Amino acid sequence: MGAALGMAATAAFALSQDWPAVIPFTSVAAGFGGAVLVGVAAGLYPSVRASCLTPVEALAGG
Repeated sequence: MGAALGMAATAAFALSQDWPAVIPFTSVAAGFGGAVLVGVAAGLYPSVRASCLTPVEALAGG
């Protein structure tokens, strides 16, 4: 949804300036890849930490 909103805003601004709306695929792919990388790291880090604890310690926040 964010990518679609960004592309729509880019197209609207380009049209208001009488420019062609050019959105390189590499930029879209890099943004998506970065978001996936951050999401994986944000999910993997706490799960690896929790796997080293007993279930009671993990649920207690220790």
